[in-house]
Amino acid sequence: MPAGHEQEHESERDAATSATSAYEPAAPSPLGVQRVPTGNAEVDAGLERLGDADHLPADGHLAVYEDVHRGLRDALTALDARPAPAPQAPPPSPPYNYRS
Repeated sequence: MPAGHEQEHESERDAATSATSAYEPAAPSPLGVQRVPTGNAEVDAGLERLGDADHLPADGHLAVYEDVHRGLRDALTALDARPAPAPQAPPPSPPYNYRS
């Protein structure tokens, strides 16, 4: 290659390298998605946990999503569990109307 062409290619490579190294991803910012309480404490805690992803870079979102998914799955599984039997009330006392 003639010397002039080598300099052109080097200039192009330098421009591409500086453009690539100058790129910085945007800082994490909230999406502004409103989370409406459901009335279920476990589910609401999971919804609030999703807010943690607003302050993390994208590579940190997966851990939050998996944590929330696990909590929601546990809450749903608990709905399928049979409730424990209610404690039995003691039998009523017999009336003490015995006369001698």
